[in-house]
Amino acid sequence: MVIAVSTFALGASPRIDTPEGVAAHLDSLMALVPQLIPMRERVGAVLPRVNPKGFAGMAKVICGQQLSVQSAAAIWGRFSLLPGALEPESYLMLDEETVRGAGFSRGKYVAVRTIAEAVMGGELNFAEVDALPAEEAIKALVALKGIGPWTAEVYLLFCAAHPDIFPAGDLALLKAAHHGLDLDARPTIKEMIGLAESWSPHRSAAALLFWRYFAMMRDREGILL
Repeated sequence: MVIAVSTFALGASPRIDTPEGVAAHLDSLMALVPQLIPMRERVGAVLPRVNPKGFAGMAKVICGQQLSVQSAAAIWGRFSLLPGALEPESYLMLDEETVRGAGFSRGKYVAVRTIAEAVMGGELNFAEVDALPAEEAIKALVALKGIGPWTAEVYLLFCAAHPDIFPAGDLALLKAAHHGLDLDARPTIKEMIGLAESWSPHRSAAALLFWRYFAMMRDREGILL
């Protein structure tokens, strides 16, 4: 019996903020999970998604909650131009009317304010959280009001470039798994978490692969069911 061993098993995993880092994780992921090879061959290059770190990055993720990519980009464009919006101390000086005028809901205004207060109060240090193992980092973030698992995971993946995150609640990833892995039905979130466990410590690269696969199949064959 041959047991596949990750090339990162004995050392620290590189972050996924460069094409080379993503490719290295994918190479090791293919050795661990050969059934993913056809998906990688179909999509070609899988590139990183890099957003700002820290407070600004979290604000951007919160901005995009439950919105289309286009709507989120438009709102973020307006919000990011507000004087002081991207720093916690100066964000706290903005009133609700100003932030909501950029397109934020009241809930998102309050969530970002909670993050700003946590940073200024010393309860949240993004640099420390970014360096934690996946489960610990997620736990630290979801302890704050307004941050759910999806928000924490997307922040860690896109902003902190964490190498081992898989946002199993993301609908596009669930659809990509259904289609790309030829499953009988779309997996539940719990089932997706179970599937992704065996892809550690390369779950972030797997997520990027699945998102790329979903985008390609959506453009080629219409919206995946």
